[in-house]
Formats: sequence, structure tokens, C-alpha cells
Amino acid sequence: MSPADLATRARAIRLILLDVDGVLTDGSITYTAAGVEGKSFHVRDGQRIKLAGRHGLRFGIITGRSSPIVDLRAAELDIAMVRQGAKEKLPVLEALLAAEGLDPAAVAYMGDDIVDLGVMGRVGLAATVADGHPVVRDRAHFIATLPGGRGAVAELVELILAAQGKWEKILGSYLA
Repeated sequence: MSPADLATRARAIRLILLDVDGVLTDGSITYTAAGVEGKSFHVRDGQRIKLAGRHGLRFGIITGRSSPIVDLRAAELDIAMVRQGAKEKLPVLEALLAAEGLDPAAVAYMGDDIVDLGVMGRVGLAATVADGHPVVRDRAHFIATLPGGRGAVAELVELILAAQGKWEKILGSYLA
């Protein structure tokens, strides 16, 4: 996709939907001896989500697994749209579009595996992480240079904010 076409798609985005395992995390699932699940999130991804939220973008999560850690991280980042246990992600997307009154062209989705392909084929901006499945990378409009859980979401958010003319203002506030 040409940079101009990518920028056109990014300008239209109002909602960014994210997968969790492999996107917001590196895909590792760790269990303690007591059976407690652990996940690691990159601070830069969270910081960009918070910044973008203050500049008009909304976020949501669609994930196939269920974990209280996801609810905790979503609350920390003010992400109200959280759909866990979504074995079929496309119907969840369709329900969100209807409930929010959004055109699919106004939605970006970042996924990393084949279960994400249906959603990626429906939204205006389909994105993946550097270490996404090859079939997913082939169908993405944007491929981050960073892997999942290592700042890939931040890259997508910066791309969208830049296309919307907001990124330079944000940077300027930190450089002043």
C-alpha cells in the first residue's frame, strides 16, 4: 500500500480495536506454581493509548482468551470496550459497529494471527505486528516494525495521529 493510501485510511480512523495476546503482549502466557496467569504489557503502548484518548481516538479490545489481567489493563488505560472470550471475532466487531453507529472505514484493528483475519478484512485500516503470522502480514495495510508487546501498538497510534495532524502538536507539547 502506498504511503498516501495508508495516510488516507488513517485519517478516517475514530476507533482502534486491538487483540491482546501477540499484540498488546508478546504472546507469552506465564503461570505461577499456584496457577495464576501473568502477562507483560509495554509501557509505550499504554502511554500512546492514553495520549490518543485525550486527542479524540477511542479504543477497544477483542480477544479470544479471557483473563482478569486484561480487564485490569483496560481499566488502567480507560478502554471501556472490552470483549473477551471472542472465539469468533467478526460477529463481535459487527455488534460493536452497530452499537457505536460506526462505519467500518472509521475503525482500525491490530491483530497477529489467523483468527484476526475476518476483522482485518472488514475494517478501514488493518494492522499487524512485525512478528505477525505471514498470512496476516500479507493482508495488513500496515505492518509495525516492532513485534507484539514491544511497542507495535504505539507505532500504529502514532501513524494514525500523524495522519490526522495531531502527532506534531503532541510532540511539541513535550519539546516546549
